[in-house]
Order: sequence, then structure tokens, then C-alpha cells
Amino acid sequence: MHQTSDQGVAAAVRDGIARTLAVVGLAAVALIHLLDAPGTFQSAPYKGWLYVALIVGCLATAAVLVRRSDPRAWAAAVLLAAGAIFAYLLSRTVGLPQGADDIGNWNEPLGISSLFVEGSLVALAVAMLGSLSASQNRAFVPSHG
Repeated sequence: MHQTSDQGVAAAVRDGIARTLAVVGLAAVALIHLLDAPGTFQSAPYKGWLYVALIVGCLATAAVLVRRSDPRAWAAAVLLAAGAIFAYLLSRTVGLPQGADDIGNWNEPLGISSLFVEGSLVALAVAMLGSLSASQNRAFVPSHG
């Protein structure tokens, strides 16, 4: 069975919307960490450099998604956002080196904003990876007829 042109247009629109949302989400993660970076460099320079790596990774991934829906970029979006969530949870529970003052600090507005954006980005990217995988599997299924 061949995909009709209407189905192809609908799929392209869905992909464009998903990529736009991901680019905005990645930019938001980068901005949140950019806003928090100055104090982080002062208290724990290694965390500041991890922020820089996260910001650069988010911007590079967003640049790829602006152009195309690449499974590697969607995987990078999952890893970047999930990694940031994991580091946040570690910092608020057991703490990170030079960061004991963050233990139990769950009400920080930038932190809550970051978790919301990162969680949404993980959900979107995982859904897109699943959709791309399903599309590839359908492309390799021989038609009976």
C-alpha cells in the first residue's frame, strides 16, 4: 500500500511541528543554564563547564533539527535533557561535590522550569524516535498483493 500525498503532507507537518517544539525546548534548556551559569562558575567551576557543554550540545542538536529530522539528533535531545534531569536530581538528593547547599532545594524557579522543559523534551524526542523507527519498519515490509 502506497502512502497518499495527503498522508505525506500530514506526516511532514507533524514532523515540522515536532522539530520546531524540540528546537524551542533545546533553546530553553540552553537559556536556563546560561542564566544559572555565572553563580555556578563561582561556587563549583566544574559544574559551570558542564553547563557550557550542555548549552553547546543543545544548540548543536537544535541546529541539526532545524534542517532535518535525524534520529541521531533526537537521541541527542533525549540524552542531553535526561542527563540534565539526572544531574538535577542528584544535586537535590545526595548532592554533588561543592554543591551541598543544593540538597533539598526543590523550589528554585529555574530548576522547576528546567525540569518541565527537559521532561517535555524527553517525551517528545522519545515519541519521535519511536515514530521514525516505526516508519523505517513499514518501509521494509514487503507489500502483499
